[in-house]
Amino acid sequence: MRITQGTFSYLPDLTDEEIRAQIEYIIRNGWAVSIEYTDDPSPYNVYWNMWGLPMFDLEDAAAAMYEFQKCREAFPNHYIKINGYDPSPMWQAQRVSFIAHRPKNEPGFRLHRQLWSDGRRLKYILEPYATMTPEGERYQD
Repeated sequence: MRITQGTFSYLPDLTDEEIRAQIEYIIRNGWAVSIEYTDDPSPYNVYWNMWGLPMFDLEDAAAAMYEFQKCREAFPNHYIKINGYDPSPMWQAQRVSFIAHRPKNEPGFRLHRQLWSDGRRLKYILEPYATMTPEGERYQD
């Protein structure tokens, strides 16, 4: 199963040149670049681990690409995304986010159905198969 979160999620994986072009777009717009990673890509997990601090006032994509490469080397079996944060007064929000790296094997999710006590209401929960394995051991080759 392919996780589809963020911009470009339905496209084939981006090459390093295409990732660099997107970072250059973020910089041209005056946005801050940040890199995040996780081994639990559940749609409910909005708090990914941040790789370093957000990079404000970049003039060249090389610094962000360097940090992305270091993150990818440190976490080859994790999801890594790149964000563009707009600090302008009217926005102060994330304007772009895309998965730049993903593990080779993406096990996906299962839909868990729960019946409530009155027997009429159903509650559905998405459970990632990856979280059945302890953190740090997920997505091993």
